[in-house]
Amino acid sequence: MTQSVSVPPVSPSNPPARSERSPGVKLVIAVLIAVALMVPLLMIYGLLWDRQQQAETAQASIGQGWGGQQTIAGPVIVIPYRATETTTVTENGKDVTRTVDTIRNLYLSPQANRADVSIKPEKRKKAIYETVVYESQISGSADFVLPADIARFGVAREALMLDRAEVRLGVSDARGLVDGNSVAVNGTALALQPGKGLLSTGNSGTFAFVDWTGAAPLKVGYKIGVRGLGDFKLIPRGVDTRWTVKSSWPNPSFGGDFLPAKRSVTESGFTATYAIPNLALGQAQVLTGDLSPPVATNYGARGGSEYLEPVIVDASTAPNAEDNTSGGVAKAVAISLIEPVDLYSQVDRAIKYGFLFIGFTFVAFLMFDIIAGARVAPAEYLLTGIALVLFFVLLLAFAEVIGFTFAYMLASAAIIGLLAFYSAAVLKSWKRARFLAAMLIGLYALLYVLLNLEAYSLLIGSVLMFFALAGVMYMTRNIDWGGLGKKDEVAVA
Repeated sequence: MTQSVSVPPVSPSNPPARSERSPGVKLVIAVLIAVALMVPLLMIYGLLWDRQQQAETAQASIGQGWGGQQTIAGPVIVIPYRATETTTVTENGKDVTRTVDTIRNLYLSPQANRADVSIKPEKRKKAIYETVVYESQISGSADFVLPADIARFGVAREALMLDRAEVRLGVSDARGLVDGNSVAVNGTALALQPGKGLLSTGNSGTFAFVDWTGAAPLKVGYKIGVRGLGDFKLIPRGVDTRWTVKSSWPNPSFGGDFLPAKRSVTESGFTATYAIPNLALGQAQVLTGDLSPPVATNYGARGGSEYLEPVIVDASTAPNAEDNTSGGVAKAVAISLIEPVDLYSQVDRAIKYGFLFIGFTFVAFLMFDIIAGARVAPAEYLLTGIALVLFFVLLLAFAEVIGFTFAYMLASAAIIGLLAFYSAAVLKSWKRARFLAAMLIGLYALLYVLLNLEAYSLLIGSVLMFFALAGVMYMTRNIDWGGLGKKDEVAVA
């Protein structure tokens, strides 16, 4: 006998309940959405790189009319001398030896070189991009002595053409030279000529003719004013080199092959003193070939490139080079007038913590969903994640205009306010929304601290992640991830 079962009609006021997903399924959905949000985060990296390129282009355009990175070398006395070269050629199947008279250059570095360097910084803007330029004034004196044992260097004294000697100063970007440059020998002013710098500055610079007998010492006084952008480099030449560098810029970066012997950095500027003997340079006072440009090196500074061993560059490949032999590789000191906060590097580091914001916010939503019973739909996870990703776009956009700190405050306040109102509707409770807002405030405050503590950011971040994971594990210890709620004892009838 078949028993009929009557099904009660469904009232419009009592719709059928939706099937509840298990906590495990909800977790998988949240994780998948979080992973999908990594794609827009990577796209923001591309946007950041593009903005950096535009900023560098703007800086380069400023440098075109002002002067680029400057490298200063010298003074050096260049003395032509007669030399004899023997070459062997093949003629009619026979080796023929020929002797050819040539004129080469001898490079004499100073016995002592002392200079005072003043660097005046200035900020220049193009559109929304800003960069730091400088004008440096170099005032110094150098003492030259022709060694009595000049023959030890392979050059006979009688072969020297001292009446054609030159005083050369190297300036890598001669466009930056300003008015008021001068060179005086034993108190007598000389007329400066364009060009004929030193190989270490790309044969760019200035020089003056000097008639010297070589019997008495030569004292050269010089004043050079040059404008530049970016690094300011000085190439030491001589037995004893001493520089005193002063500037009103409070955030210098010292690099290159030599660091200051003494330095003082305050809010009103810095003073750096260099003392470099030729034993540290590894260069003879007399060279029959000029020094090639210094090799760009990085001793663990920002950028991550390793130290490069200097490679000798063939001087014959340099434009307007008068010698076919390089005397080695020049060494340099570098001073950079850096910005205290590089907004692009700060934004770059902030984006790397994007997963932290998405993860913590999604965990909070998931806990309210599983434990408190607030139902959160996948679309609501997605919209919340998009808002968190939008924070980094706002941060980059505002930072270029009002600076990183104020941009961070403005962007974080906008996103926290937006998500607080949205979560109140999603979680059906202003109390829960205030909790979420408080959590975001803590996260953004934590991120700002981590961005300013480069040395300990990994340590602090990893410890906090550990405690956050421990808290989540504690709160979900009684969750039946495969069932529909808390673990309940099943009564068997």
